[in-house]
Amino acid sequence: MPKDLIIDGKAITVEDGITLMQACEQAGAEIPRFCYHERLSIAGNCRMCLVEVQGSPKPIASCAMGVNDLPPNKDNSPKVISTKSAVVKKAREGVMEFLLINHPLDCPICDQGGECDLQDQAVGYGSGGSRYAENKRAVEDKYLGPLIKTSMNRCIHCTRCVRFMTEVAGVSELGAIGRGEDMEITTYLEHGILSEMSANVNDLCPVGALTHRPWAHNARPWELRKTESIDVMDAVGSAIRIDARGREVMRILPRNNDAVNEEWISDKTRHVADGLRTQRLDQPYIRANGRLEPATWDAALAAVAAKLKAANPKRIAAIAGPLAGAEEMFALKDLFHRLGSTNVDCREDGAKLDPALGRASYVFNTTIPGIEHADAILLVGTNPRLEAVVLNTRIRKRWRQGGLTVGLIGEQVDLTYPYEYLGAGGKTLTEIADGKHAFAAKLKDAKAPLVIVGSAAIARADGRAVLAAAARVAIAAAAGKNSAQGETWNAFNVLHTAASRVAGLDVGFVPEKSATTDVDSFVAAAEKGELDLLFLLGADDIDMSRLGKTFVVYQGSHGDAGAHRADVIFPAAAYAEKSATYVNTEGRAQMTARAAFPPGDAREDWTIIRALSPLVGHTLPYDSINVLRAGMYHHAPQLAALDRVVPAPADVISVLASGKGAVKDDAFRSAVKDFYLTNPIARASAVMAEMSALKKAAGKQAGLAAAE
Repeated sequence: MPKDLIIDGKAITVEDGITLMQACEQAGAEIPRFCYHERLSIAGNCRMCLVEVQGSPKPIASCAMGVNDLPPNKDNSPKVISTKSAVVKKAREGVMEFLLINHPLDCPICDQGGECDLQDQAVGYGSGGSRYAENKRAVEDKYLGPLIKTSMNRCIHCTRCVRFMTEVAGVSELGAIGRGEDMEITTYLEHGILSEMSANVNDLCPVGALTHRPWAHNARPWELRKTESIDVMDAVGSAIRIDARGREVMRILPRNNDAVNEEWISDKTRHVADGLRTQRLDQPYIRANGRLEPATWDAALAAVAAKLKAANPKRIAAIAGPLAGAEEMFALKDLFHRLGSTNVDCREDGAKLDPALGRASYVFNTTIPGIEHADAILLVGTNPRLEAVVLNTRIRKRWRQGGLTVGLIGEQVDLTYPYEYLGAGGKTLTEIADGKHAFAAKLKDAKAPLVIVGSAAIARADGRAVLAAAARVAIAAAAGKNSAQGETWNAFNVLHTAASRVAGLDVGFVPEKSATTDVDSFVAAAEKGELDLLFLLGADDIDMSRLGKTFVVYQGSHGDAGAHRADVIFPAAAYAEKSATYVNTEGRAQMTARAAFPPGDAREDWTIIRALSPLVGHTLPYDSINVLRAGMYHHAPQLAALDRVVPAPADVISVLASGKGAVKDDAFRSAVKDFYLTNPIARASAVMAEMSALKKAAGKQAGLAAAE
């Protein structure tokens, strides 16, 4: 029941079950803290959050005291709490003095300077000096991997890093050894942490004991220009902040978005920034005499235009890669349609998705926050720990609350939470779809079941049959169940890995006869000499050796596989250098923002396509990004609903479930083989290359240990 309190003379009624700290903040009081964090368990280590409670013999740690635990007054009057009294002020000064006894006070050389909680709170709540003149404690720095730089003399043992790694990341490798002044935070076996979420501890550390190794001593926060943007390293669409100095992106940090990533991002999202500076395409190229030679924009555009005008429209094709924005896909599709060709495809991996069936057939219908309501989850051919790291932490968060059953069909891997391994291939999925497997009953008995299909499972030759079987499982599991909003519960979810995929399907960047024409057919036609021109919009993951003598145009930001094969290269802006719309796996449209300018003569993607259009005799009718977006929104209105999930009609799932074909018993594989090298930007990053090598070495070492 609600609790009445008087906080700093202000009467307030707070809800049942919250902490005293939360009650004080609801009353408008500012409570300092080091160990407390809203998304971690309560430790009560630092004692900085002390408040005075009437009747208590000493100040109370407000983070660890619940309002329900306060003993009532004899006359049942509201408890009186003070956060600004002389007792509280003296107590906080004493705590701060203790914290600074052993702190080295090396602020001028600390990377945390300007963003340090200890600095801020020492000024706000500390005294003017210290009474301690003894030698400070010295602690040896620890090796926590290539992403985390340690200065353990600064550590105040708040244990935020330990709790994050154990509770959120699900890796029990970091902890405390020793007692009293001998206590140290360390990895027990003195090796680096290889969790895909490890660098979040640097944000959590309040004192600079843990900082970012890749950008150590590069810049001060007040030197950087901060831009709010969206991550495109996977299809989750995490909210990020890009910090740039001049033309250079210096670092990438998370922004809070409870509906998507809370306040976490993956290590790849955070440390791919150096890939934005290396192996960049900064001028057009034309292949002459077997070599790519620098060219002017006019020459490069004219060369491509001549090939397009001379080619039969049925013998040209375009493929969009994983980092393409909605605007450039819409413009390229528009140009190809005006040329008379419908050979465009955003399904680079060959996924058997058809937007004609309806949006619910290719998005994560339950939404990412909806995972927290689930009580049974079936994972089909996916490893969310590698394919969507932040989404995987949501599943783990739900598991920690209790009452969640997870079943997996596919590769048996460590997902950071326990699951029932149901089988490796399609036979198990078919048995569940036919109601002949025990897990089918668990899904049916669940109040909020989820069926999550991985992108690799639907990229197989029998992908349509896999989708149909998964749809039948979802329909049977969701029968008679409603969501919290009273709508029919839709348990069918597709987990994408490419940031461009949902937007491409939304704008119709697929062949008109998508059931028989796709990327594989384009490549096969090129191999047979039946394709005159192939336009690669940042597409690097197809088999370039099969393209034969086809004239290849590559438009992208990095010198990856597509650029090596190309006959003409158009240098384009990366995601941090343009404003573009991306739609995440749940169908949430979000927009990046330009944080820096592209290098050299590189340009934004849609402007390149617009510049090409008059040379082929089909001038596109938009000279600004706003006019282009107006046309795009007319074609796909859901893209205009920025940062909102527009629910898709669930009746299309029954149409999907009626698909014919048998699911082969081949084992499902994850879409991501190497988490750190999944796209051209990541493959250009030295930090990601180092992490990939370390991960492989650790895997080999673990394999040898298991063999022994």
